[in-house]
Amino acid sequence: MGGYVGSAEATMRLRKYEKRRELQQQAAEEAKRQSDANVDAAGLRQFGVGQAEAADAAFKAETIGLVTREEFLSAKINLAERMSREAKERKQAAEDAAKLVKQQRATQKAKLASKSKLSFLGNEEDVEEADDNNEDAVTAAALPNLPTLEAGPTKKRAKLGKDPSVETHFLPDQDRAVAEINLRAQLKEEWTLRQKIIKNEPLEITYSFWDGSGHRRKLTVRKGDTIEDFLRAVREQLSPDFKELRGVAALDLMYVKEDIILPHEMTFYDLIVTKARGKSGPLFNFDVHEDVRLHNDATVQTDNSHAGKVVERHWYSRNKHIFPASRWEPYDPTKIRESYT
Repeated sequence: MGGYVGSAEATMRLRKYEKRRELQQQAAEEAKRQSDANVDAAGLRQFGVGQAEAADAAFKAETIGLVTREEFLSAKINLAERMSREAKERKQAAEDAAKLVKQQRATQKAKLASKSKLSFLGNEEDVEEADDNNEDAVTAAALPNLPTLEAGPTKKRAKLGKDPSVETHFLPDQDRAVAEINLRAQLKEEWTLRQKIIKNEPLEITYSFWDGSGHRRKLTVRKGDTIEDFLRAVREQLSPDFKELRGVAALDLMYVKEDIILPHEMTFYDLIVTKARGKSGPLFNFDVHEDVRLHNDATVQTDNSHAGKVVERHWYSRNKHIFPASRWEPYDPTKIRESYT
């Protein structure tokens, strides 16, 4: 301690360590004295000497000279009881000390696990404090007869908590993760419900059955229906007027919108959401306007649409080299049309 210059906390820690060394040294000396006393009492209790030999040596030391039979038996019984009692006391003391240390360590681990505060030095100090308590318990168990040193009032260390100015959003947080998962599930459910409502909205479509000349009709479907569902409804609507359609399936019909042959699995909702465009007009409007090519510049994109054509597939196969079928082409979602033709 002489000549040491440091902080008050370091000085207190050094004093604590010196106190611990003194207690350990006293415990070692007391254990040595007890060991010497046991050796002297038992007689010839040395390393490598068996318990029976030590008992015989101690019995011989107590029965020196001429003794009566009653004294002989009494000395033998007293020696056996004393040795048995000492062995039990040593065993019990060792078990109690080990049990106490184990219990204190378990309590300290539970206390550290239950803490939720973020600190930089708190855990380290708690571990050191737990080690000090365990060592003090062992020392007290080894020195039951030594006078205890009165410790003055110790100042309780202040625990460091969270700093509200530090960014911690990037750290893993179980509560925040659960809240985010619940929010995602809620938003997904709301989005699915909105999409379902939109797809169930009615959509009026003006189309023209084309067999070389146009036969215009109107039909109301849902936005979520596919082109195949639409063609099936068209066949049912036209069957009374066109007998040749009574034996035609929906797959044998084609829906041509703005010179684009639309696939059967596509829905009207897909066309509306993607704002798809054809060669001569938009694919997401299903009302009817006059042919813009007759009044305006055909290359300028507008929202004016034309009535889509419903044709039989075999009619298209026979007439695809003749206008207007010669302009028709399959729908390609990757193709971007910047101008109309």
